[in-house]
Amino acid sequence: MKRLLLAITAGALSFAAQAQVPQYGNSVNLEQAKKAIAAGQAEARKNGWPVAIAILDTSGNLVAYEKMDNTQTASIQVAIDKGKSAAIYRRPTKVFEDIVAKGGAGLRVMNLRDASVVDGGLPIVVDGKVIGGIGVSGVAGDQDGVVAKAGADALK
Repeated sequence: MKRLLLAITAGALSFAAQAQVPQYGNSVNLEQAKKAIAAGQAEARKNGWPVAIAILDTSGNLVAYEKMDNTQTASIQVAIDKGKSAAIYRRPTKVFEDIVAKGGAGLRVMNLRDASVVDGGLPIVVDGKVIGGIGVSGVAGDQDGVVAKAGADALK
């Protein structure tokens, strides 16, 4: 009986979590991608942060990308990875980071294909629907997250 109750509870929690994830809309277009990058770069410049910013469509394909001068080379792929993760899983990469930080069974997240476990990736949501993802890399994860938020918010 205890196992049945646990299974029902786990199923209900899973259903509730799925209900909170926004649905996909039409994919981000180039004009929107450029607007998000410009807003992210403005936030990065304001703080003196050299970053790479990637915008991906709902399938995780690159739409636009720019790397600011003096951004570390590794940030090129990391920004793309964060944006892809946010787009295809329809959740911020910070969610995965927090799950992994708790350890234990949460470490299974690291086995999910294309799931980035570092802050700096956000789904781009317009009219309640995910239209893509933005990924930022170049500074600390929480700072990348600030830049990503500025970019994503530019399309609201």
